[in-house]
Amino acid sequence: MDIGNTRIKWACADGSQLGTVRAAHHAGWTEREFERVIGAVAPEKILAASVAGPEIARALRRAARRLHAPAPQFLMTRRHACGVTVGYLDPWRLGIDRLLAMIGARARFTGRPLCVVSIGTAMTLDLVSPDGGHRGGSIIPAPPLMVSSLLGATQGIRGRARGGRHSRDPALFGRSTRAALQLGARYAAAAAVDRAVFEGHRLLGRRPRVVLTGGGVPEVQPLIRAANVEVPDLVLWGLAVWAQEG
Repeated sequence: MDIGNTRIKWACADGSQLGTVRAAHHAGWTEREFERVIGAVAPEKILAASVAGPEIARALRRAARRLHAPAPQFLMTRRHACGVTVGYLDPWRLGIDRLLAMIGARARFTGRPLCVVSIGTAMTLDLVSPDGGHRGGSIIPAPPLMVSSLLGATQGIRGRARGGRHSRDPALFGRSTRAALQLGARYAAAAAVDRAVFEGHRLLGRRPRVVLTGGGVPEVQPLIRAANVEVPDLVLWGLAVWAQEG
C-alpha cells in the first residue's frame, strides 16, 4: 500500500510481479474501507509506505486485526535498502516514498544513472548513481500547489484570475492570468527536471535517465526536453522489491 497525502494505491505482488493497481482518495477512510481492501485478497503479508497522518495508520492496523490478517508493516527509511544507499546526512528525514521510488527505478534500470521524479502534491527529484548511491534531491511544489500558493498569497493575481477566459495557449506565454499561472507552473516544473539532468550529468559524468511517476506527470511530461520514461506506481514497484529483498 502506498498511502500518500491525498490518495492511497494498493496492489498484490506475487514475487516480482505486480498485479492490478487500484487507487482511491482516502479522506474519511476508516477501518471499514481497509477491511474491504484486505478481505478481497487475503494477503500473506501487508507492506505499507505512508506519508499520511497516524490516524489512517491506526485504521489500517485495526482492520487487519479484525480480519485476523497479518499486522501491517509500515516501512521506515534506512541508510541501505535494496541496493540503494541514502545520501541524506540524516537518512530518516528522507520520505519512505522517495526511497521506494528509487528502489523501484533502480530495479527496472539497473546500472544506469537515474533522476527519479515524483509529481504529486509536491514534486521531488532524486539523483541516483549507477551503483545505487543516492546523491541527494530537491523538493518543490507541484504545479497545482504553485498555482494555489500564488492565488492564496497575492490578491491582485487572485482577482485577475477569477472569471477569466480560458485559453489553450501551447507555449509559455499565456494570454490570460489563469493561463499564465498554469503554464508558468508547468514550465517551471519541467525546467527543474531539465536542470536536474544537467546537474546530474556534471556530478556523475553521465546523463541520468529521467524516470517519472505520480499523478501530475501528464501536465509536465510534454514540456520536459530531456529524454524520459514514465513508470506509473513506482512506489508500489519499490514495495514489491522490498518484500523480496528487504
